[in-house]
Amino acid sequence: MAASKLQAFWNHPAGPKTIHFWAPTFKWGISIANIADFAKPPEKISYPQQIAVTATGVIWSRYSTVITPKNWNLFSVNVAMAGTGIYQLTRKIQHDYFSKEEVAAVNK
Repeated sequence: MAASKLQAFWNHPAGPKTIHFWAPTFKWGISIANIADFAKPPEKISYPQQIAVTATGVIWSRYSTVITPKNWNLFSVNVAMAGTGIYQLTRKIQHDYFSKEEVAAVNK
């Protein structure tokens, strides 16, 4: 049973023998880097970079559900990219446009 599932995965049109597997797998590096930047001070976050990460995540998440074969690895990495980008943008906007007292009151 396990061998047949492994063989099916290996021979899948978006499996490890294709670029459709490796491109999104390496794209996880962008999401991991963005997660590592959660410790970065908000004043060092770049609006253009995080808008690009978020937009890329949203656009490619949608695309990955309409292509054939469905590429769930591509979908998941782009959902992660959109999520981390939105989180970083939220941190930056709170830092730039809200006082510390307002942020503390909202977080309570």
